[in-house]
Amino acid sequence: MSHPASRRLPAIDAIKVVASQLIVLHHLALYGPMANTVHTAAPGLVDALRNYALMAVPAFLVVGGFLAARGLLPRLAELRLDALPPMLMKRYLRLTQPYFVALIAAIVCAWLARTLAPYPDVPGAPTPSQVMSHLLLLQDIVGADALSTGVWYVAIDFQLYALLLLLVAMTWPLRRLVNTEHARIVLAVCAVLTVLSLFWLNRNRELEMWAPYFFGAYGLGILAEQMSRRSVLSGTALLFAITGAALFVEWRGRILVAGVTALLLVWSRGGRLASPWASSGAIDFLSRISYSLFLIHYPVSLLVGAIVTRWWPDSVALNAIGLLVTWATSIAAAAVLHRYTEAHGGERLARPALIAR
Repeated sequence: MSHPASRRLPAIDAIKVVASQLIVLHHLALYGPMANTVHTAAPGLVDALRNYALMAVPAFLVVGGFLAARGLLPRLAELRLDALPPMLMKRYLRLTQPYFVALIAAIVCAWLARTLAPYPDVPGAPTPSQVMSHLLLLQDIVGADALSTGVWYVAIDFQLYALLLLLVAMTWPLRRLVNTEHARIVLAVCAVLTVLSLFWLNRNRELEMWAPYFFGAYGLGILAEQMSRRSVLSGTALLFAITGAALFVEWRGRILVAGVTALLLVWSRGGRLASPWASSGAIDFLSRISYSLFLIHYPVSLLVGAIVTRWWPDSVALNAIGLLVTWATSIAAAAVLHRYTEAHGGERLARPALIAR
């Protein structure tokens, strides 16, 4: 899929690339015997990736809110209420086309790993109910064991978009009662829910399988999108105040990352301004395949990890090479998955933050 230079948002592309690569490295350092073997030689590096790289996830939630607001709020004036359910279905299809393929890959690679060199991190054979819960994006809600890493994010992305459409529907009657644009009403409600999430809901870990738990970061992205169209100074003050107050109530590293990401989106004028390296072809490519990479790297790591563990379990050097091979192969597999699922999914389908615009 070609993307004219004028349509690119290089700052957002750069955020997606850095965050997606950190998440892949986090999973490579966290799961499987290869990481444990390499840990004996480089404990500081492996522990840093295990403990801190996952903090890149809130950046995607912020970008997700930003892109959702960018695509939805300007359309509210001419949007019909009956258009919302088809929009939600398009979102589901856009998310699940590569997701279903990656799930099949995860199931197959897990079976191969159990055959070659079983180890505790390898998922067991799935049950029909487990598979169905993943297809419906309900695995965390019903308590089903995950078939792959990161599937929780796919479900939360869908929930967050559904919640945003629900807020649009709930405020629909106010279009005639309040003498202001519908987009402003939705933005005000989103701001209230953002504050509620940051100050209350996000502090309750029992809610982390539901969208409101993550709406603080998502809502910061929505606010950043609107402020990037207006005053950088006002946007900076607003986001700094909200994030700072939330951190004062309870320090959370993930909220700090979300706040910084939202500020970067405002300072870059909605992602349009960035350093020259962010406009490179490599960043464009890695940004476009970031969602596929997020989905496919775990099945690849299962297979490569099983092969290395079967024949070279104690070699630090070969296990380190195995991790590098996993990383490079995951990028190649993501390019193929993107080409045959995302790139042919249709331009009009709503895209999540990890999917190219």
